[in-house]
Amino acid sequence: MRLLFLAVLLFVVAHTSAQGTLGGNAQGRPSTNRISLSETKGDDNDKKEIKDIDVSVSDYKQILANGDTISLDTTLTIRKYYKYNYLRRDDFGLLPFQNIGRPFNALTRDFSTLSQNPEFGATAKHFNFMEANDISYYHVPTPLTEFYFKTVFQQGQNVDAFFTTNIKPELNLSIAYKGLRSLGNYQNSLTSTGNLRMTLSYQSKNQRYFARTHFVSQDLMSQENGGMTAEAVQFYEDELPEYDNRSSVAMQYENAESTLYGKRFYLNQAYKLKSNADSTSSAEVTAFHKLNFSDKEYQFQQTEATSIYGEAFENSNLYDEVEYQYVRNQLGISYQQKFLGKLSGFIEHTNYNYGFNSIVLQDDGNIVPNRINEDVLAVGGNYLTQFGGFKFKTNAALNLHDTFKGYDVNVTSSYQLDSTSTVSARLKINSALPNFNFLLYQSDYKNYNWYNPNFDNQNLQQLQLQLASKRFGTYKLSYQRIDNYTYFGLIDNPDATANADTLVKPMQSEAQVQYLKFKAQKDFKVGKFGLANDVIYQQVLSGESAFRVPELVTRQSLYYQDFWFKKALFMQTGITFNYFTDFQSNAYDPILSEFFVNNQDFKSFYTADIFFNAKVRTARIYFKFENFPTIFQGNTNFAAPNYAYRDFVIRFGLVWNLFL
Repeated sequence: MRLLFLAVLLFVVAHTSAQGTLGGNAQGRPSTNRISLSETKGDDNDKKEIKDIDVSVSDYKQILANGDTISLDTTLTIRKYYKYNYLRRDDFGLLPFQNIGRPFNALTRDFSTLSQNPEFGATAKHFNFMEANDISYYHVPTPLTEFYFKTVFQQGQNVDAFFTTNIKPELNLSIAYKGLRSLGNYQNSLTSTGNLRMTLSYQSKNQRYFARTHFVSQDLMSQENGGMTAEAVQFYEDELPEYDNRSSVAMQYENAESTLYGKRFYLNQAYKLKSNADSTSSAEVTAFHKLNFSDKEYQFQQTEATSIYGEAFENSNLYDEVEYQYVRNQLGISYQQKFLGKLSGFIEHTNYNYGFNSIVLQDDGNIVPNRINEDVLAVGGNYLTQFGGFKFKTNAALNLHDTFKGYDVNVTSSYQLDSTSTVSARLKINSALPNFNFLLYQSDYKNYNWYNPNFDNQNLQQLQLQLASKRFGTYKLSYQRIDNYTYFGLIDNPDATANADTLVKPMQSEAQVQYLKFKAQKDFKVGKFGLANDVIYQQVLSGESAFRVPELVTRQSLYYQDFWFKKALFMQTGITFNYFTDFQSNAYDPILSEFFVNNQDFKSFYTADIFFNAKVRTARIYFKFENFPTIFQGNTNFAAPNYAYRDFVIRFGLVWNLFL
C-alpha cells in the first residue's frame, strides 16, 4: 500500500512539472505566487512569443449564487479534507448508509433555508441534488480545470470533472459533470448518479448589465433492498461467520430501485437604470429578473410486491412515478445609496404542477386526486445597510394565495468586534405548507395513497446567536419553535392478519416542537500538530414523540503536518474521531425515499479514520483507512434501523487544479 501511495505522488510530481509556475503554497495560507504562462506562434523556422500572462491563484474567481465572490483555493487544510467526499461539502452531522450515493441519516437539523413555498419531497434523495443556490459561476484569466476522484465500494468510481474559461473578459463559460457508480457490499445496493452542470455569466463592458444562467441535468439512482430481515439483524450482531461475506446477508427483498431525475434552466439578470457614474449623489437604481424552470421526477420500481408494506394493487411490475414542474418568474427593482444602503422590492409568480397520471379509488370509497396545479403570486423585499462595524440585513416574502398561504421573514444584524471576530444575531419567522408528498401521494401499494388538503401550514420561529472568531473559534446557539410539525410516522395496520404490523403515514404533531441546538468549532495548533474540534449539543424541549435527535454529536481530528522533500511536498496525517449518543433514530422508507419516526432505540457508537494527505503544487492527494475500529469492534453499528453501517475500507483519491 505504501508503494501505491508513493506511485501516486510520483505521478503527480511528474505531470505537474510540465505545467507553468503555478501559484499556491501547500499550507492553509492564501497564495501570493504568480502563474507565468506564455503563448507561442511560429513555423518550422522560428517561434515567436506573442503573449505573456502574469496572474495569481487569487485572480481565479468563483461567484456564488447570492453574488458573493471568493478566490480559488488550492491549499490543503483539515477543513478542506472534511469536504473531500461524495457531497463535496462538510458532512458533519450526517450518518452515511453503507454504500456511497445512498441516503444519510441526519443527526442534527437545520431550518435556516426554509422558504414560504412547499418543496417536492423525496428528501432522502436530495442530499446530492444540486439546487439553484448550489450552482456557482466563474471569472478566470486563463482556462481552469479541476478533477476530483475517489474510490468507492467495489466496481465503480466517483469523479467530478470541471472546466471553465473566459472567452472574453466579459463572458465566462463552464461545464462540469459529477458521476458515481458503486456496487456496494450488500445485495441489491448498487448506486449510479450523474450531475451535469453548465453555466454562462456575462457582464457588459460598461458594467450596467449582467446575466448569469445555468442548465443542470441530474439522475440519482439506487437499488433498494428494504434493509436486513429481523433474523438477519440478529445473525449480523451475533457475527455469524457466513455474514463476514456481506453479500450473504439476507435482505427484505432484492428487486427494487428508486430514481430521482431533475432538469433546470435558471436565469438571473439585471440592468442598472441609473448607475453611480450618472449622478454625484452616488445613487444606483437597478431592475432585475430571475427565472427558474425546474422539472423533477421520482420513480420507485419493484418487480414483485412484498408484504412488509401492506397490500398492493399489483403483485408484479410495481411502478410508482410522480412528476413535479414549477416555473418561477421574479421581477423587481432596487435602490442603492451610499449612506442609506440597498432597498429592493419584487413581485413573483410561480406555477406549480405536481401529480400523477390517474386518480385512485380507495376501498373505503375515498378518491385520491392525481394533481395539484396552482398559480401563486408573491411579493417581497430586501434591505441591507452597513455603517462602521455594524451590518443589518432583512428580507421578507409573502404569498398572496388562499391555499398556498405562506410567508418568510429573516432579520440579521452583525457587528465586527475586530479584524478577525464578528458577533451576529438572526431572527427567522416562517410559515409554509408541508412538502407536496405529504399532501398528495399515489403508489401501487395501497397504504401509500393519500390526499391531505386540510393539513395546516408548518410554522417556525427561529432565533440564532453566533460568535465567529479566528482566535476563539465559531459558536452558534439556535432555538427553534415549530407548530404543526409535519413528519412521516407509523400507524397500526387495521388488518390484524397482515404481515405488516404498522404502516407509514404523513402526520402533523399536535404538540409544539421546541428544539435547542448549540454548535461549537475550534481548532488548536501547536507547532506542527493540530487539533480540530466540532461539537453539537442539542435538546428537544418538547414534541419528542415526533422530533428526535441525539443529545451530543462530536468530531475531533488530531493531526501532524509538515513539508517534505525540500518543501516540494506538504504532508498531513492524523486520525479523525466521530461519536454520537443514544437516541431513537428515524427509519428509512424506500418507497417514499423519506425517513419516518419509529420507536426503535438506536445505540450510540463511534467511528475513527486514519488519513494521509499530501499536496504537490496544485494537486491534493488523499489516502484514508476508513472506519478501522470495525476490525475489532464487531457488528454493532447501524446507519438506520435494519441498515448496517460501513465496514473498514481503504480509500484514496485526489483533487487536482490545472491551469492552461
